[in-house]
Amino acid sequence: MREQIPNIITVIRILSILPICWLLWKESYALALALLVLAGLSDALDGFLARRYGWLTRLGAMLDPVADKLFVMAVFIVFGLKGHLPWWLIALVIGRDALIVLGAIIYRLVTGRLDMRPLMISKLNTGLQIFLLATTLLHVALYPLPGWFNLGLQWGVAVTTVLSGAAYVLLWSRYAWRKGES
Repeated sequence: MREQIPNIITVIRILSILPICWLLWKESYALALALLVLAGLSDALDGFLARRYGWLTRLGAMLDPVADKLFVMAVFIVFGLKGHLPWWLIALVIGRDALIVLGAIIYRLVTGRLDMRPLMISKLNTGLQIFLLATTLLHVALYPLPGWFNLGLQWGVAVTTVLSGAAYVLLWSRYAWRKGES
């Protein structure tokens, strides 16, 4: 049962998405920020517990990245609806994730197995997405940032989103092609 503790923490993080988005929508930024920090700490905690005590499960391996993606997408959408982020960027971020999920399903159907490991460009992309969301919250809640900074960060997210999506498509296509030749 102890090995499920990281999964329980992850599920609680998933359940916190709705109240955080509601607080962002209602512009209760201080409380939203506090809950976002707690969610981030819970993400670090579940990963630490899983690695430290060997509480690694297949469910956890799937739940953790799903929680991260749901969080990022939900906050992107709220910031888009509030006019704080451009819709072209939100569409690009969500489109990349949809492409990766669809690609993973197709890859699994073609090869019979899927071993998901994030690529370095994907980790960079996720880091930039989270940094963009954090700075957007800072910008609207506490301290307006220069327009050039916001725009530069948005373009950085856009470029790494495209590169990450393309890298997965190329990598999985190459793996599937090799599998088909054997």
